[in-house]
Amino acid sequence: MKDRVVQKGVFQAEVLSNQQIRHCYYRLNLILDPQGSRFFETVTPGQFLQLDLSGVSLPNQKLIPDNLKDSANRQIILRRPFSFSDVVVTPSLEGPSVKIEIMYCILGPATIRMMSLKKGDTVNVLGPLGSGFSIPQNFQNALLIAGGMGSPPILHLAGHLKRHCPEMNIVSFIGAKDCENLPFAIKIDNLKGLVLEEFELVRVPSHIATDDGSAGFDGYVTDCMRHWLEKESIDPSVSAVFACGPEAMLAATARLAKDFSLPCQVSMERMMACGIGLCQSCAVETKTAADHTEYQLCCKNGPVFDAEKVVFRI
Repeated sequence: MKDRVVQKGVFQAEVLSNQQIRHCYYRLNLILDPQGSRFFETVTPGQFLQLDLSGVSLPNQKLIPDNLKDSANRQIILRRPFSFSDVVVTPSLEGPSVKIEIMYCILGPATIRMMSLKKGDTVNVLGPLGSGFSIPQNFQNALLIAGGMGSPPILHLAGHLKRHCPEMNIVSFIGAKDCENLPFAIKIDNLKGLVLEEFELVRVPSHIATDDGSAGFDGYVTDCMRHWLEKESIDPSVSAVFACGPEAMLAATARLAKDFSLPCQVSMERMMACGIGLCQSCAVETKTAADHTEYQLCCKNGPVFDAEKVVFRI
C-alpha cells in the first residue's frame, strides 16, 4: 500500500449534535469551517482527526461513570485521535461544506468532557491525518469486519463503498464482548433477525457476533466470518477484507484472510501524541522485502496497513 501525501491543517468545527447511543457510547456530529471543508473534502475511510479538548468543561458529576470520577479532573494536554463513522460533502458555488460524524466511548478524562459538547459549541480540529483504506479497482466483494470501537471507520467505509462502488457486494461482520458493548442501535427484522440500524441505513448487510452470545453469533466475530466464508463461494481474486478493531482480532482476521487467499487491510490502533509523525510514539512493526522488519508510524504510514506486512506479536 503506497503512502500518499496528506494535506492537513488546524481548523474550527461547530457541533451540530451530540447524541447518546448506549450507556457509554455517543455520536458527535460536526460541521467544518470553509477552509477545513476544503481540506476534508477528499478524506478517505480509515483516516482520522485529532480534537483539542483542553478547553472543554466537565459535564454534571451525575453523568460521569463511577469508575471514572477520580480521573475526570486530570488536565487534558494532548489532542485525542478519532476516526470517522461518516463524512458528508455538500458542494456549492462558494465551496464544499463538510459534515463529520464521530463515534466515541467514555473511557477517560477527555471523552468525559466530550459529553458536555452541545449544539453551537466549537472545537479545534487537526486533520485530516493518516492513510486510509485503499479500494482496489474492479473488485466485486468487500468483506468488512470490526470489533468494538473499531466499528466507526468500518461504517464509514460501508457508506463510502455504497456511494462510490454501487455494483460491489458488501457484507459486514461486527463484534463486541456483549450486547451492551455494541456501539450501534440494534433492531429486530422479521426476515433478517437482529440487524444494526446504522448499517441498514447504508444498505449493507450486517452480521452480529458477541463473545458471550447475548446477541447474534455466539463467539468471536472472526469465527462468525469464517462460518460465512465456508458457506459462501467468493472469488478471492476480486474480493478483499477490510478490518478494524483490537489487535488480537486483527491478527486473527489476518490469519483468516490468508486461509482463504483473500487480500486484507487492517486499521491499527496505537497510543498517539502528536498525530503527525514527530513524536514517533505509535510505531508498528512491519515486514520488509528482505525478510527483515522495520517500524512504521501508525499516524503517518497508517493507520491502515496491508495485513501481510504487519508483524503481530499476539
